[in-house]
Amino acid sequence: MSLLKIASVACLALTLGACQSLFQPSYQKPLQSTSDKSEQIKPGCSNQDCPLVNIDTVHFADEPQLDALIEKRLLQMTRTTADQAVPATLSAYREKFLREADSRNSMYLQAKVREQHDGLVIIELASYLDTGGAHGTPGRGFINYSRELHKELTLSDMLRPGQEAAFWKAAQVAHNSWLISTKLDQEPEFIKSWPFQKTPNVALTYGGVILKYNVSVIAPYALGHIELKIPYNRLNGILKPELFPGRS
Repeated sequence: MSLLKIASVACLALTLGACQSLFQPSYQKPLQSTSDKSEQIKPGCSNQDCPLVNIDTVHFADEPQLDALIEKRLLQMTRTTADQAVPATLSAYREKFLREADSRNSMYLQAKVREQHDGLVIIELASYLDTGGAHGTPGRGFINYSRELHKELTLSDMLRPGQEAAFWKAAQVAHNSWLISTKLDQEPEFIKSWPFQKTPNVALTYGGVILKYNVSVIAPYALGHIELKIPYNRLNGILKPELFPGRS
């Protein structure tokens, strides 16, 4: 092939590549969101112990699938038992809660953007049900949303085939590191009473894979929501390569 033809083919390839990048969406620019906050007390109530519902969430006009997913997950967090029906909408839940709740009862629901990177939107979810007792019932969750796939990534989506056991071994190493850093490894009774457990709350943050635990799972209620971090360099061969930050 002559030098002229080689140059022509190279130019054509560069032109096609430029066209493709021109028409493909850029995931480096953060997805725009708007805040939606509200707090409502029981109609007709005027004392300081009025039941209330506080909702602090986010909306994504350009990603309606994510919008719907956030509402669905917040609604799931309103259940007090696993077999309880999920309300149809947040508005319907608020109306029912305020209609039936006793004094000093309240519910707080929150969805916030924890971070965005490499086409992923990491949403952190929180709930807190106060029924007037010594302490309420808090809950936590994550959504790892792929803008390219327009879906939430499950743990199975994140891992190479057959690597789930290896992932949880890496999580146990992170748990041991947490015990050492807090010096709880020096308390035999704590080690016996609060062993490592798996969690459904996994987040692909830029700085590492975060595991978040609800209260009273791997530590007493008073220690709150424990976070463990697995560095990405411990997940080589375990996590799908395209999910490492900077590789997409």
